[in-house]
Amino acid sequence: MTLPLFLRPEAESDIVANRDWYNRHRDGLGDGFVDAVRELFDRIKATPELFAVSFRDVRRAKTRKFPYIVYFRLLDDRIEIVAVLHASRDPRVWQRRV
Repeated sequence: MTLPLFLRPEAESDIVANRDWYNRHRDGLGDGFVDAVRELFDRIKATPELFAVSFRDVRRAKTRKFPYIVYFRLLDDRIEIVAVLHASRDPRVWQRRV
């Protein structure tokens, strides 16, 4: 059984902010970013345990075309997306969310 994805409000804000940043730099690039994140969400839903635990019970997965990491928790009833951040960001940014 596939668990549903739940995006925390902060994670949704991460996606919107990153999409907007990419669109300001090249028209349409933000849509490519969102597509890459959605593809990663599909991979996470299919095999969440494939991804290593990074901190406490939070796992991490990297997008293929953009240098972004999706941080998520595998819970009993859902997969909770905690953050979607650039790979070079200070980990304390997302660690404060857990």
